[in-house]
Amino acid sequence: MSFYTPVDGFPTSTSNTQRETENVLARHQPPTTPTPAAHNILHKQKHMQYLVRNLVQGFPERYQSQDASQPWLMFWTLQAFSILQVGLDPGNRQRAISTILAWQHPKGGFGGGPGQAAHLLTTYASVCALAIAGKPGPGGGWDEIDRKKLYEFYMSLKQPDGSFTVSHHAEVDVRGIYCLLVVATLLDIMTPELVAGTADFLRSCQTYEGGFASASQPYFGADGKLLSTRPPLGEAHGGYTFCALASWVLLRPYAEPNAPDINHKNLLRWLVQMQGGRSELGGFKGRTNKLVDGCYSWWVGGAFALFSALEPAAHLPNPHAPPQHHEDDPDTNANWDDVDEGLYDREALQEYVLWAGQHSSGGLRDKPPKGADAYHTQYVLAGLSSAQHRIVPDASRRAELEAAWADAPSEAQNTTEGPAWLDRLRPERKRVFIDALSWWEDKTAAKVLGGPGNTVNASHPLFDLTITHAEGIMGHFYGQTIPVKGA
Repeated sequence: MSFYTPVDGFPTSTSNTQRETENVLARHQPPTTPTPAAHNILHKQKHMQYLVRNLVQGFPERYQSQDASQPWLMFWTLQAFSILQVGLDPGNRQRAISTILAWQHPKGGFGGGPGQAAHLLTTYASVCALAIAGKPGPGGGWDEIDRKKLYEFYMSLKQPDGSFTVSHHAEVDVRGIYCLLVVATLLDIMTPELVAGTADFLRSCQTYEGGFASASQPYFGADGKLLSTRPPLGEAHGGYTFCALASWVLLRPYAEPNAPDINHKNLLRWLVQMQGGRSELGGFKGRTNKLVDGCYSWWVGGAFALFSALEPAAHLPNPHAPPQHHEDDPDTNANWDDVDEGLYDREALQEYVLWAGQHSSGGLRDKPPKGADAYHTQYVLAGLSSAQHRIVPDASRRAELEAAWADAPSEAQNTTEGPAWLDRLRPERKRVFIDALSWWEDKTAAKVLGGPGNTVNASHPLFDLTITHAEGIMGHFYGQTIPVKGA
């Protein structure tokens, strides 16, 4: 019986490449009966050795082209260790902190290497790497972040339509907005001034398919005011979609009552359609009619968790409710009757990672026969984590954080006259903190293919950090004591 993707009898280069990929993936699928246990093993030791080689010995020569991505190489390596439940020894931890601080630009933000221009994406990678390796106090990295200059750098990139360029004299990109919002959330520098108009811009990037493009085209009237019609630029893409959706969630504390929403129904349909069938081992692709790629295990697979944070009631269909039809408004975000309780096949995604995503020499990859690399190692592991764990906003955790909240100023904050982000009593600040840290694992929904030995750490759906690391850095900068869950 054939499980190939159906074709129409008119071969193209795209359909030929699809068939070639399916042939390769078929050779990595174990026999159906019985399934050898060896095929379902996550080779943690090999992947750890791969990461250690890169961190201690240095990256291979082919990575010279990534000179402007040094913070990303650091973040991918450190976060992959975290997902694999491996901590850094004190020596390598301090080396990492010193290296990261060398990337900080004197006018704010972090560049791709020492002396390089600051950029939204490398600032995210640097701060997230410090969330993993750093700590408070002299030499710990956290207090060496110049938040005042970072905030000024962010404001210098802001555009009239609410978007941001990724660096000075550069392009607008929703990935940059996501990176900015994550760092602003972690470091307690989120303000209404910073994010004014940003939600409207994000909504304008949603395409007819339901996913998000990289940006939209602003148009201005004769009076200089921004017009409402802003067509998306390009097609829906998994990476842009994750970043836009996560940004939308991060902006919820600043949402205006009755403000227009994104189309949840179309978005969910598009995400579901990105998962490959049996011939593709359940992996995800990043665009319509493209090949599966292991990194979309996170960019698309990880996006499903974000729906649980949307209001009201996540706008998700209730599989136990009677069907509801809305013939007069087919594009509403109300329930629809053709969705089951599982939004995607978590077991199939784990099969793709275990069978096709692991390289025999260690590290993880796009798909066979490609080699492993730092980028895919981290994001394939992050996708595996999202498939194993169900992390959702938890009411009891929110209550604990609410009860423990203190308005006392943080030692990390300068409470003298200054910019808006220094106002510790700004009303949205508490909700930003609690919304971000109320995510917790529903352990009854855990699903680990291959047994407990394959379990990896859970990643926070918004940050791609462990919850422990997110709590650590946010507790410091918000001046809060994080309560122990259930204590």
